[in-house]
Amino acid sequence: MYKIDFNHPASIYFVGIGGISMSGLAEILNQAGFKVSGSDAKESAITQMLEAQGIRVFYGQRSENITTDIDCAVFTSAIHPDNPEYQAVMQLGIPHLTRAELLGQIMKNYDTPIAVSGTHGKTTTTSMISEILLHGNTDPTLSIGGILKTIGGNIRVGRSGYFVTEACEYTNSFLSFFPKIGIILNIEEDHLDFFKDLADIRSSFRKFSELLPEDGCLIINGDIENYEEITAGLPCRVITYGSSARNDYHPVEITHDEQAHATFRLQGPQGVERTFALKVPGDHNVSNAMAAIALADLLHIDSEVTKAALLDFTGTDRRFEYKGTVAGVTVVDDYAHHPTEIRATLEATRNYPHKTLWCVFQPHTYTRTKAFLKDFAQALCLADRIVLADIYAARETDTLGISSRTLQAEIEKLGHECFFFPTFDEIEKFLLENCTTGDLLITMGAGDVLKIGENLLGI
Repeated sequence: MYKIDFNHPASIYFVGIGGISMSGLAEILNQAGFKVSGSDAKESAITQMLEAQGIRVFYGQRSENITTDIDCAVFTSAIHPDNPEYQAVMQLGIPHLTRAELLGQIMKNYDTPIAVSGTHGKTTTTSMISEILLHGNTDPTLSIGGILKTIGGNIRVGRSGYFVTEACEYTNSFLSFFPKIGIILNIEEDHLDFFKDLADIRSSFRKFSELLPEDGCLIINGDIENYEEITAGLPCRVITYGSSARNDYHPVEITHDEQAHATFRLQGPQGVERTFALKVPGDHNVSNAMAAIALADLLHIDSEVTKAALLDFTGTDRRFEYKGTVAGVTVVDDYAHHPTEIRATLEATRNYPHKTLWCVFQPHTYTRTKAFLKDFAQALCLADRIVLADIYAARETDTLGISSRTLQAEIEKLGHECFFFPTFDEIEKFLLENCTTGDLLITMGAGDVLKIGENLLGI
């Protein structure tokens, strides 16, 4: 496998450089002195930003873009063997890496690489950790799966030995990583277009845990069922957090303000109690914060710094993000696209001011919709009024005989009214006619459903 060496910068070409993760890795290497170039299907704000940093971007993927002076090519999972640049790389015998392999190689150049994994909450927890490290003046390098307002993007290149990244289990990509500290937030069924079942997913997380060195540490949610199967026999230190007193970290008391923000009293090792306040809603964020606090303690960051950082953290884009108010209706956008995430977000609104809770949900992929059809229906019923958009296909082409009308029927079986419209224009017209002052409207999903709220707000 090709080795990325910060002491010997080389020429790296990114096929699909405009993606949020690929562009971030390109930035890191560019700032480390590598000659970085790449291609994407079309120009975007991200590619413009890369070009402003001196990175050459080709629009349209053609074989002639691949030249013999390239030391290594990097591919996303979306690049298939019939791609002309992929074929050119193979024909010229140019070394190549997947995005995950490159990220793993980059991690090896840092003293303390930290990988945040889990079915849910990776972006929020990574962002919380980032805020803490920044408040602690540790000068970290950060790779986040969403936009963090503090750094004005998803990437920050620092000069210390700290490197923080999200670690996604899909296609076992996090098994290409080299973490010293690993975090597992939760383990649930997801990505069933790749994994066989929950046992297969748990096996993947076990292998991720086994990547940690003897002088490393695993921070794991002790509420994960039979979490000991994941940690048994690991050579590294294991720290647990969760809802019960059996964990190293657990909340003693949780209260909420009028915006659903939690303040919680946390008991840590040796029975030490501290109080933390959050500016993001929901008890699921208390859990995320506990993981971040456990890491901060492990890194010997002053507790007052951690408290201040968490209080300053107001979330990342598309995570219960306040978008604005129109005609007295509050509009919030959320990335939730798994039943557990939907439930957590809708439950958080219990402590958020509203008259009627509207949820406009855009299912993400046919595979996920089919696998969790009944769970989606039950979770969405926590909203007062439900509106469905068409399924966002993402990488999939086979509908599996599933549509949003299938989910609509499942919701109606539970005795809950549900509306479906095939276009965003129709949804927006319906909302304008039916939402009233004091209502809370959440656009929800991992696709482009946020456009509905933005169109209503005129932004």
